Amino acid sequence: MTDESAARSGHGFGDHDGVRVEKDGPVVRVTLTSPANRNAQTPATWRRLASIPGLLDDSVRVVLLDAEGASFSAGLDRRMLTADGVPGEESLLTLSGYDAPRQDAFISEAQAAFTWWREVPQLTVALVRGHAIGAGFQLALACDWMLVADDALMAMRETSLGLVPDLGGTAPLVDRVGYSRALEICATGRFVGAEEAVRIGLALAQAPSDQLDAVASQLLEPVLAALAGAVFALKPLLAGAVGSAPSDQLARERSAQIGRLADLRALLAGG
Repeated sequence: MTDESAARSGHGFGDHDGVRVEKDGPVVRVTLTSPANRNAQTPATWRRLASIPGLLDDSVRVVLLDAEGASFSAGLDRRMLTADGVPGEESLLTLSGYDAPRQDAFISEAQAAFTWWREVPQLTVALVRGHAIGAGFQLALACDWMLVADDALMAMRETSLGLVPDLGGTAPLVDRVGYSRALEICATGRFVGAEEAVRIGLALAQAPSDQLDAVASQLLEPVLAALAGAVFALKPLLAGAVGSAPSDQLARERSAQIGRLADLRALLAGG
């Protein structure tokens, strides 16, 4: 098996476990493909999503996250909250009876599906149509940019189940809207519509559902035109700026620019 053992046994490109991965030049599109259950997520979904970084080589500039059907993702498959659970998977009820280290390992494995979207050098963009609830909301938040359709409705519903968001969504939510607003959204579990999402900085842009891809293409055109190395270096530079001491951030800027100057010299020499 090639391609890093088919992206660490995540089956590589194609449609598997309710997630389709396709490559078109510098763009990889990841699509949730279980519209019948509103793209509800299971551990199999998370394992598939976590395998995708193994498919991203330097030719990939952008990763788009999309979904089939009327809803981006309704969140956790509700069967995970029953005694029977999802066939072949642990249910949360079963998990609740285990010791803390085993619970920690389960959650950590799930989080791997969500954390890489900001860690990879590629720009990651979520296209959210319809509902994005709980794990669905956290998956959209995992991306660098979120673009929302007019019908988008997002909510953190975990507290209604006696739980908290634990799939990496808390930090990006606070980053985008601030602590007070993030607490209000999570504690109340209310829905945030498209217009409010753009107004409070949760989403970058809003468009009619059938125009969302066109808006994404327009926003990404200058990104794809820029030199890849510059964009790849920019993501960690900006991500590290929040909360950094000014001197530390200045040092990171110098280091990043020195790397870019080396690449620029090589480029000019080759030209």
